[in-house]
Amino acid sequence: ALRPRLDGWLREEGLTSQAVGEFEDSALIKAFGRQGTGIFARPTVLREEIEEQYQVKCLGSAQGLIGEFFALSIERRIVHPAVAAITANARRELFR
Repeated sequence: ALRPRLDGWLREEGLTSQAVGEFEDSALIKAFGRQGTGIFARPTVLREEIEEQYQVKCLGSAQGLIGEFFALSIERRIVHPAVAAITANARRELFR
């Protein structure tokens, strides 16, 4: 879902890119970037973790490019303790 938004952002900024690979697996894309084969887009909230774990550096930030995360439930409110804990932690840690 991020790819079309990223392509649109690149166009708006007057930037061009050449795709040399597309990956659904986030670990694979990070390993690809670690080898110096290309660059990749990842959420800003994961920047420090990705830089440390994969020995890569951030080239910049795509201001205005927003990823979405969803927690789906049959109930109108979150009642399962595990889902409630994950949601609370995401709100506290990822979206400060």
